[in-house]
Amino acid sequence: MNQILLQPTDVLFFRDGRPMSGSLAGHGAAWPLPNVISAAFHAALHRAFPEPGGDHLHRVKVDGEYSDRRTRRFGSVVTAGPFPVRKDGTWFFPRPADLLTSTVEPTLLPAISDRSASSLPKPLQHAVGSILPPAKETKAKLWLSGSAYREYLGREIAESENEMLDDENIFDTEHQIGIEIDDTTGTAGQGEVAGKFYSAQYLRLRDGWRLGTLADSQGNGHNLFTELLRTPHRIVVGGQQRVCTAEQGPAKTRIPLPIGKRDDFLESEDKFLLKWVLLTPAIWPAIETTRDRINRHPGGFLPNWINAENGAVELVDGPGLSKAKRLRREPGKRIEARLVAAIVPKPLTVTGWALGLGDEDDPGGAKSIHLAVPAGAVYYFETESAEQASKLADALNWHGASAGERVVNRRSALCGEKGFGLGICSTWRYHPASGRQVTS
Repeated sequence: MNQILLQPTDVLFFRDGRPMSGSLAGHGAAWPLPNVISAAFHAALHRAFPEPGGDHLHRVKVDGEYSDRRTRRFGSVVTAGPFPVRKDGTWFFPRPADLLTSTVEPTLLPAISDRSASSLPKPLQHAVGSILPPAKETKAKLWLSGSAYREYLGREIAESENEMLDDENIFDTEHQIGIEIDDTTGTAGQGEVAGKFYSAQYLRLRDGWRLGTLADSQGNGHNLFTELLRTPHRIVVGGQQRVCTAEQGPAKTRIPLPIGKRDDFLESEDKFLLKWVLLTPAIWPAIETTRDRINRHPGGFLPNWINAENGAVELVDGPGLSKAKRLRREPGKRIEARLVAAIVPKPLTVTGWALGLGDEDDPGGAKSIHLAVPAGAVYYFETESAEQASKLADALNWHGASAGERVVNRRSALCGEKGFGLGICSTWRYHPASGRQVTS
């Protein structure tokens, strides 16, 4: 995938849908969600290549049904990010939720508990408790450097002190007052908007920082992003027509995201322990009806590929039935694993607006509002064997069984092509109070 670095030319505005009137500031200074960057790249491609061509036209889904006409362009675009990138080329990633200190040693661990006496939602079996004394505040930073993340995953020991940063080390929040504009007339200070003001928050990257993104698109046998970025290119990112300069990052054979574990998982009482940490948010919608062999599912914090009653993983170690039939191969077998615990911070609101094509097949308008599990959420699994643990890791790691040359798995039920649902695997141990011993 193309590594693309975005340098803002001014402050950026990423509104999350909350009001911007009275004393409410709109919360526009949050780190941008993956769908914002995906939309920016789509718009840039439309501006750069205005004439329709062999750019992977795709159909639009309206009210749960796909249109017969292929009207949407650049259906092959896939993106990931953004992540903070310092001028020395260091990428930073969201802090895993099981870290509470300034070290990379997890301090929140699953503890054996009486499931019937707890308020844990199905299908979780164990509560997660801290090994530290109670405290009002956490010393954990919000961002980990690539080397710190690799040590957290147990893949290496950093030669120097791990870098962990907070938001204020990467960007500032600026507050501005604006005058409300009438949508119909485009004027201010008259009619219904007379005397109306609003306050807003804006994000300003500190000097030496960039938005690091990954993007790919194949059309007419060539990479559209390579053509787009032959020279530094201006791209509109976020709201209020804010502009970033996009440049190709250094050419590398491997994507600069942390590589997850594929083997050497700890064992406890004949169970192999694997945890999955989200690098990017994920969306798992509720499924209310039973159709196409899909059972009802609550969604929310619980991945749609987890059985909502017993926590069984419903992923397979090969192609699904339809793909196997198309490839004339044997379908994969279900991976024998179970979700037993999770740490899920409060959700993020994902929404937006579609311009549409102005017809009944694609009317445009406000997009559905989804609640996404934020990056850093941790899911704990048990498997029956080391082989099954490796198969589960290959199904959950963003790079699959590869060495990290491409994104293989996007485990979000929605918006995977926009970069949602990228995660990495490591191992875990039980809380010391549980009395459970682990072996390597």
